[in-house]
Amino acid sequence: MAASIGLFALIHAAPGDPVTAMLSPDELGNSEAYVRARKRELGLDRSVVEQYLLWAGRAVRGDLGTSFRNGTPVADLLLARLGPTVALVGVVVVGSAVFALVLGFLAAPRKGTAVDHMIGTASLVVMSVPAFFVGMLAMHVFAFGLRWLPSTGTGDGGAVDLARHLVMPAAVLGLAETARLTRFVRAGLLEELAADYVRTALAKGASPTRARVHALRNSLLPLITLLVVGVPELLGSTVVVEILFSWPGVGQLTVDAITYRDYPVIIGFGVVVTVVVLLGNFLGDFLYRLADPRVRVR
Repeated sequence: MAASIGLFALIHAAPGDPVTAMLSPDELGNSEAYVRARKRELGLDRSVVEQYLLWAGRAVRGDLGTSFRNGTPVADLLLARLGPTVALVGVVVVGSAVFALVLGFLAAPRKGTAVDHMIGTASLVVMSVPAFFVGMLAMHVFAFGLRWLPSTGTGDGGAVDLARHLVMPAAVLGLAETARLTRFVRAGLLEELAADYVRTALAKGASPTRARVHALRNSLLPLITLLVVGVPELLGSTVVVEILFSWPGVGQLTVDAITYRDYPVIIGFGVVVTVVVLLGNFLGDFLYRLADPRVRVR
């Protein structure tokens, strides 16, 4: 509720309105009567409080309204675009977690060595480069230069073609996430490797690899937290990647909605993000218990 109120107030405080945004300057100058009639039809002639109460009354019944731009129900628009975004974010979350665990597992036991310095330096560099620059570079090299991968779209609908189109957007979006997670995995694993139970296990004859695997499992809680917190952030980051690679997800839909001041679509996207945050918190609690049975959710 608080999120919807804040978002509703922000978009109405921004300059412009949906009707004038959808008209060209020539049409706007010759259509003052149409603009007034259209605003009345969309309910934009009411106060912001009245508009919110009407929207909230429909939202509690599952109706997020209809798009000002094309009259399509917002729920249908979001559902149609949610699949590609979920696929993209899902691949990024799983892939970045796996690569971060591998890189952190390689770097932590070799603290101060060339391997550790190389992984740490690469992580800092990747985190410092904007996603749109990495995306344009990847597109130039792998799509236009080597012609290994398609540059835009989702393909003709086949699973193999979809996977090929997904590689570059997921890689571009996942590089920075992998670098960020790798640093935390390394730090957590270093702390666990210095714990008494690791030294005891080594003293009793356990192999270094087995001890590191146990230490890695005990260092997973910070990684789970970062993954859960990072999903809404990834949803925001997908906007740049979806536009760059013409990926038909909710990020591109939301940018179009902001351009045309399509209030119901913008608020609908905010509701989706809020639900994702809540579900992520519940999933995080569940994963905590899998990673560490000593954790009890009350």
